[in-house]
This record gives sequence, structure tokens and C-alpha cells, in this order.
Amino acid sequence: MKNTKTRVTGIVMFLLALFVAFIMIVPFVWMVSASFKLKKEIFSVPIRWIPETFHMDNYETIMQKIPFPRYFFNTFKLTVSITALQVITCSMAAFAFSKLHFPGRDKLFLAYLGTMMVPWHAIMIPQFIVIQKLGLYDNHLSLILTGAFNVFGVFILRQNMLSIPDSLCEAAKIDGCGPFGIFTKIVLPLTKSGLATLIILTFNNVWNDYMGPMIYLDSDKNRTIQLGLATFKREFDTNYGAIMAGTVISLIPIVIVYVIAQKYIVEGIAYSGVKG
Repeated sequence: MKNTKTRVTGIVMFLLALFVAFIMIVPFVWMVSASFKLKKEIFSVPIRWIPETFHMDNYETIMQKIPFPRYFFNTFKLTVSITALQVITCSMAAFAFSKLHFPGRDKLFLAYLGTMMVPWHAIMIPQFIVIQKLGLYDNHLSLILTGAFNVFGVFILRQNMLSIPDSLCEAAKIDGCGPFGIFTKIVLPLTKSGLATLIILTFNNVWNDYMGPMIYLDSDKNRTIQLGLATFKREFDTNYGAIMAGTVISLIPIVIVYVIAQKYIVEGIAYSGVKG
């Protein structure tokens, strides 16, 4: 009786998950389909999910009307730079908060976590004034510096590192390995799942960021994909096919990164609740 109940519950949960997945996937399928359609075909009823003829005109339009390759490069540059910096800063901070012992460590970590409760909108204007005073307005460095630290990333990696036995670090210390050696040779290799999770989340957030570039960037040569697509939509608001084509191109890096490292996502986030 218990096995039957468990089996029924599993089937219901599977069907529910399948339904939610279907709801999530349908818009993406429509977007890809619309990117290959003419304007009159996009909103045809009933919906034709597979176009009779695949038209590449939308992709040519988005490349011709705006400097899309430049926007793509700017976004890639910012995303890779910020992701790399966060991996370095978050992993080092997490190591200090998990494996190094110094007075007030845990209290300092709690205070650091407390900054997550402060809405970004509350510090948006002061941060903008600081960037302007430093002469970094309309410069990619403004976004790179403000995005170099991530409290949530430190939290994920710290919880991941806490699952590593202290005996490994003690053994390395006895063999003459210093703190930096323990960090690079012992702790980091055992924190791959947490690092992969941080990379995926950071890459996704920075690549899709609209508010930050809108505030700190002004000239066309520095714009990102999100700003470029918004500009194109304002100027050609009825060209849905081209807008969908640009959106499809902008999603390609996200999909590639996710496919490569998706197996670490659940594992890395699960580790964040193991110990703390």
C-alpha cells in the first residue's frame, strides 16, 4: 500500500513538472519560430510552429539596422570580465570565512550577508555619484568594478567549502603548505560544483542585465545587447521578426554555458545548505 502511494505521488509530481516545463518552453519555441517568419506569418491563427519557408531576412535586418556584432562583443567582454572577477573574489572570501580562523570571523560574515537585505535601488544613486566622480561614466570599467563582488556567491562557495574536512587542510599544513597553497591546491579543486554554479548564475545575470548598462553607459559604441535590442524595438517596434532574431542570437551564449555546466547547478546549490 505504501509503495503504491509513493508511486502515485511520483507520477503526479512528474506530470506536474512536465506541465511546468511545457509552459516554460513554449515561449522559447515560439520565439525561435517567429525569428524565421515574415511579419504576416508571426501572428497567424492557428499558430504554425514550423514555418513553411525559413526566412533569414530577420537576421540580416538585425545585423544591418544596428551594430549588433559590436553590442555582442561588449556584452561578452563585460560578462567574462565580471564573471572571472567574481570567481576570484568570492572564492578567496569564502575560503577566509570557512577555513581561516580570526577574531570576529562569523560576526563579520553575518554582517556581510546582511548587505543582501539592502535593495540595489537604495544605493543606486550614491553608487552612480561615486562612479561619476571617479570619471568612469560611460566606461565599461564602471560595470566591471561595481560587479566584481557578489555576496550570494560568497555564501554559496563558503557553504560548499565547509563540507570539505578540515583534516585535509591540517594535513597540507603539516606538509608545509601555506594558506594560499591550501586554497589553490586543496580547496578549489574540491569546490568545482560551487564554482560552476557561481559561473552560470553570474554569467546569466550579467549577460541579461539591462538596468546597469542603461545607467552607466551612454555612447552607442559601449552599449550591450540588451540596450541595443531596446533601441531597435523603439525604432522598429513593429518588426517582431527581427526582434525575435536578435533575442535568439543573444540567448546562444547562455544556452551554451548552461549545457556545459548544468549538471553542477543542483549539486552546487544543494551543498549550500549542507553545513553552516
